[in-house]
Amino acid sequence: MTPSPAEAIVIGASAGALEALSAILPKLPRDFEVPILVVVHVPPDRHSLLSELLRAKCLVAVKEAEDKEPIVGGTVYVAPPDYHLLVEVERTLALSCDEPVLFSRPSIDVLFESAADAYGPALLAIVLTGANQDGARGLQAVVACGGAALVQNPAGAFAPAMPEAAIHSVPGALVMSLDEIAVTLQTMQARK
Repeated sequence: MTPSPAEAIVIGASAGALEALSAILPKLPRDFEVPILVVVHVPPDRHSLLSELLRAKCLVAVKEAEDKEPIVGGTVYVAPPDYHLLVEVERTLALSCDEPVLFSRPSIDVLFESAADAYGPALLAIVLTGANQDGARGLQAVVACGGAALVQNPAGAFAPAMPEAAIHSVPGALVMSLDEIAVTLQTMQARK
């Protein structure tokens, strides 16, 4: 069983994120058409190298998200440190300094909830490794709007708490290994 084609993909991760993302994103083909928005919990007081590290490994474009930037297919947008990343209904990015959610800014829940409002059933949300509950509430919002939910198998996660919370929150979510997630995304075509 695989999710329907999507107009956008949102991914949330925390502890172990670089390794998990490195097992998925570099396997995407150069002509991958779907935009991907990524929130990773990073320390707020230092520059993040995440987009540079992923850019060096990926065939698709990878960049740090900028406020009011239009969302373009075939690009991975990484939330900058200490900013929430949101999707506006006209499908542009927004950065916010609102209060942390579950002690996190950027928050996975904030991204997922705003993307669910913008994309509805054309959204695929993925929760990867992490040591807290962030993403569980956002995954519920995605499914409530008709979107698809995919969760890394906690058994293979560096930190299983976040995927476990997501599965508890959305029992119908597809649970896959990182390799299975990569294959699912490789075969996914953008909705027309």
